[in-house]
Amino acid sequence: MKVLYIGGTGEISYACIHAGAGLGHANVVFNRGRSAELLPPDTRQVLGDLDNEPTYRALGGEHYDVVCQFKAYTPAHVDRDLEVFGGRCGQYVFISTASAYLKPPPEYRITEATPLGNPYWPYSQAKADMERQLLRAHAAGRLPVTIVRPSHTYRRNFPGTIVPGDEHAWRMLNGKPVIVHGDGTSLWAVTHADDFAYPFARLLGQPGALGEAFHITSEQSWRWDQIFRAIGAALGVEPRLVHVPSDTLIRYNAAWAGPLLGDKAWSVAFDNSEVRRFAPDWAPRIAMPEGMRLAAAHHRARAASYQPDPEAHALLDRIAAEQEALGR
Repeated sequence: MKVLYIGGTGEISYACIHAGAGLGHANVVFNRGRSAELLPPDTRQVLGDLDNEPTYRALGGEHYDVVCQFKAYTPAHVDRDLEVFGGRCGQYVFISTASAYLKPPPEYRITEATPLGNPYWPYSQAKADMERQLLRAHAAGRLPVTIVRPSHTYRRNFPGTIVPGDEHAWRMLNGKPVIVHGDGTSLWAVTHADDFAYPFARLLGQPGALGEAFHITSEQSWRWDQIFRAIGAALGVEPRLVHVPSDTLIRYNAAWAGPLLGDKAWSVAFDNSEVRRFAPDWAPRIAMPEGMRLAAAHHRARAASYQPDPEAHALLDRIAAEQEALGR
């Protein structure tokens, strides 16, 4: 089975390529070739930039059994893919996001029947729009589509919230307070990329997956305080956590409404029954604390070149100081 990955060395796609290679897929990777991580043997790499129209459209000169699109973020990207891959692939797998589900969640346990609708985050709204665009194309016979929705999937990076995970790690290692939204007790599912990749690879080439949407996530939810303390333990420090209501954080920075009210502020758990139709033996193996230890090794490898954002950290320091001063 000939599988094209648009991307291929990212937080999620790299693990998927390795899982597919283990099943005997003939993988082709289109990216800029800037990653030092080794691709599986016999992977064919096509160098190119998503913004370079001639090199991207040249991908349509071949037929693929599956195209895995990890790098589409706007409806214009989908329009181009409909032109480039329409009639030239047996399955087009679009990587969407579980943050496209309705917020606030109607129930804490999410299934694929949960409606889409995120009024807080343009990123999620765009992904939902692209899903609808692709399903219309599928119904019209233009492109055979499968939609996959990850939720907070990690491999090399610690989970981020209002700032990236490396920023949280730097604060922990330097004895600075770490901002936790809410009171730290809301439940959240983080998924290691290796656990995502196993069922993902088994969706490829499956006629029964066409025209369908699947999320692939861990089924164990953790309190945010547990997640932050596991990051600290992986780094060998005890983090100093400061809890701040999500609404208050958004008053400091309106852009945080997306990642908080549009995603991480709500308690969620996921039901993966749909994807198990194609991977009945699958169960996530990497528990969150172990995943943080694996991510810590990657963090240490890049820590020497990390440059903290002075403006971001000044704001976090201010928020922590003002929050801790309340009631005194």
